[in-house]
Amino acid sequence: MTKPASFKYFKTSPEVIRLAVMLYIRFPLSLRNVEDLLHERGIDVSHETVRYWWNRFGPVFAAEIRRKRVQQLRAFSKWKWHVDEVFVKVNGKRHYLWRAVDHEGEVLEAVVTQRRNKAAALKFLRKLMKRHGCAKEVVTDRFASYKAALREIGAFEKQ
Repeated sequence: MTKPASFKYFKTSPEVIRLAVMLYIRFPLSLRNVEDLLHERGIDVSHETVRYWWNRFGPVFAAEIRRKRVQQLRAFSKWKWHVDEVFVKVNGKRHYLWRAVDHEGEVLEAVVTQRRNKAAALKFLRKLMKRHGCAKEVVTDRFASYKAALREIGAFEKQ
């Protein structure tokens, strides 16, 4: 059995590395607690090794989990986004925080722009659709820029 490329130079098996990182991420455990749990299972690693694995493989595992979650949600028939913008002050100047939330309440994307127009809405929606695909339904606050941007992209909108 060959190891995936990211585990190529590690003597420890990928299953043990994945277990250690997932224990640390998923449960409120310290690095030393993860070390103790692995020691009880006959795996002798230090907490510093677990920390190194977490720094090295944590983003990889998070991206994998996110990718699987998006695939599951795309298969789900009620894939709906709620899109809105909020006024925020950055260094005393007004900016606009564009954000999209899925039907479960998880923030999918957030972008800060200086303008609140069709071009900014297009930039935000293209970035959102590039990362998460197209939604079955997009709920907006009836801001005209959304309607124009969605019409240009070719997506449908329910207000």
